[in-house]
Amino acid sequence: MSSTTPQLVLRLAVLGVAVVILQVAAVSQIVIFGASADLTPLVVAAVGLMCGSIAGAIFGFCVGLFFDAALVQTMGLTSFVCVLAGYGAGRLRELRDPQGVAVPMLVGAAATAITTFGYGAMNFMLGIDAPVSFLLLRVILSTIILNAIFALPVFSLVRRWLLPSLPEDPRRRRRRAYTTGGLSPLTRA
Repeated sequence: MSSTTPQLVLRLAVLGVAVVILQVAAVSQIVIFGASADLTPLVVAAVGLMCGSIAGAIFGFCVGLFFDAALVQTMGLTSFVCVLAGYGAGRLRELRDPQGVAVPMLVGAAATAITTFGYGAMNFMLGIDAPVSFLLLRVILSTIILNAIFALPVFSLVRRWLLPSLPEDPRRRRRRAYTTGGLSPLTRA
């Protein structure tokens, strides 16, 4: 266990509690274009992109469980869909190492789609009565678009919060060695 691990766990715990309290107390009360933003999948996806699949899944489970407890709803539903979103974002980081400008928006929209459609499907399969209509589909699509817009500032705030405790990625260190004057395989001749 490295020296940054306890600091990273503490920062993730503070981030998880803060995002759930902020979502429940303030953000869910603000309606824009008939929908309200959902910061939970954005923050879970951001942690998955920065820390990897296992950390993203664990963070998603903890945040989802705390979210379910805060809203006094069926325990485990939000946890399940947040685990999927965090793990998926972390696997994207591990397999592709995305560094484009549009990546937070695309990952935020995908995480929001996974969580909203997954939560709706789980409620439907459990037999919880909820009105299903085209109005619900419009609200879900509005939420996905709204979250895609809010993804850039949320991802940058999460990165700024976690960056002091993140270990350095060896893949980026290797790439940097060639650009800082290190010997390239092409200059050995």
